[in-house]
Amino acid sequence: MSSDEPDAATSVKAFKDAVNMSAKALTAWLATDESKKVGFKAHESEESVGHQSGKKIVALLGKTQTRFTSGDVAHARKVVGYIHRHLAQRPAGDISETHWRYSLMNWGHDPQKSKS
Repeated sequence: MSSDEPDAATSVKAFKDAVNMSAKALTAWLATDESKKVGFKAHESEESVGHQSGKKIVALLGKTQTRFTSGDVAHARKVVGYIHRHLAQRPAGDISETHWRYSLMNWGHDPQKSKS
């Protein structure tokens, strides 16, 4: 870890704050056609990076902080970075059926879900 990276506890907290979908909701979302159609794919027949990440996020949501490996913490940081960058790029107008929203949902964040 470099000196400018947050420690594991801070990273896990940021992950749990940024991901606002439950493991159950995210699993259901990842099974939809909309989820599978968005995101970067190296080849058209491949699964998108975000869809792959969503599967990892589901697994991380089932772990306590003490069970996070260094690889888990690294992925948690990647998720937080993605969510924050893409929230800053919110398009104008109704977002309910946009690729922007669907992509964020693949990463465990539904921008239409209110904070509880």
